[in-house]
Amino acid sequence: MPKKIQFIKSAVFPTDYPEHKMYEVAIAGRSNAGKSSFINGLASNKIAKVSSTPGKTRLLNFFNMENSYVLVDMPGYGFAARSGKEMNEWEKMVETFLSSRECLKGLILVMDIRRAWTDEEELLKEFTERNGLPIAVVLTKADKMSRSQMLQAVAKIKKQTGLSAVFASSTLQKTGYDEVETHVFENWIKS
Repeated sequence: MPKKIQFIKSAVFPTDYPEHKMYEVAIAGRSNAGKSSFINGLASNKIAKVSSTPGKTRLLNFFNMENSYVLVDMPGYGFAARSGKEMNEWEKMVETFLSSRECLKGLILVMDIRRAWTDEEELLKEFTERNGLPIAVVLTKADKMSRSQMLQAVAKIKKQTGLSAVFASSTLQKTGYDEVETHVFENWIKS
């Protein structure tokens, strides 16, 4: 059943963040991890712009998830074409949001299932842990490998990170979305 998900607004500075009474869940990932496709999968329609050029999202984009919570799409990291100044601005914007937003309940880290866990993911995980934010990992593009390879990839990330909330998803097969939503709602929003 399609979900009623609405774009609220984009922002950079705390003074521009939307005011509401819902909890928020941030979504982060490498520029080509499939973040926008994952958001569109949650929404069951094209609400987030999917670009053929990675790194197009430059702002924090806020989406109302059926008046249940607000999903905050953060700009992708690891995009080489950005200048040093842009990277510093990105880091400052993301760190400010993650460390100061009181209604933020957790972070979904989106990764391409074929990629290895890198220092960038580890830094993000450590940053969220220092700020008392739970983290869940969503491994996208699970259709690019066999079921047994997918299960091995999930197990490997769980072992490397010590995280139990690791999910595989596929936009093509429309899988993984319900599991992620259930985890977010039961563990972060409801409690």
